[in-house]
Amino acid sequence: MSAKKILLIAGDFVEDYEIMVPFQALTMVGHTVHAVCPKKKAGESIRTAVHDFEGDQTYTEKRGHNFTLNADFAAIRPEDYDALVLPGGRSPEYLRLDGRVMEIIRHFAEKNKPIAAICHGLQILAPAGALKGKKATAYPAVGPEVTLGGGTYVDVPVDQAVADGNLVTAPAWPAHPQWLAKFLEVLGTKITL
Repeated sequence: MSAKKILLIAGDFVEDYEIMVPFQALTMVGHTVHAVCPKKKAGESIRTAVHDFEGDQTYTEKRGHNFTLNADFAAIRPEDYDALVLPGGRSPEYLRLDGRVMEIIRHFAEKNKPIAAICHGLQILAPAGALKGKKATAYPAVGPEVTLGGGTYVDVPVDQAVADGNLVTAPAWPAHPQWLAKFLEVLGTKITL
């Protein structure tokens, strides 16, 4: 396996597990992960939110941790990266309004580079045109955006993931084992025991 350079884009109130777990897991297996946020630099932090499934009609939300960014958004050159990770939470709803974020997403989609998106992260992919012709899953409330973005929404249990070519998606953090395993496969990462 050759280590990959992975870009992770997030913002304030990103879902806590959906940024922490992939950042740590992908780093643990030897990949370089640069976590960035528009208008922020390396060393600055973003706030996270913990979303849980407690029997209500939708998820509950609690304050999470501070997550320290390790790269400057303004210095990002998408051509320098092999893959992209988009966590969910509340940040995708406003990150998709950032023109530079849309340019970056389009680069990864047009170059057919591996993209992993989870939960509300697909809200960033849809307006960038990155879902056209793709099968994808997301948090169910984001399903209509997948369809409007030209993708085919696949309804799967909350602990499952969907891979379609370079795109790996999941409905929420309970799918981390499946989502990350499928993403590692797309990346060409082999783990042997």
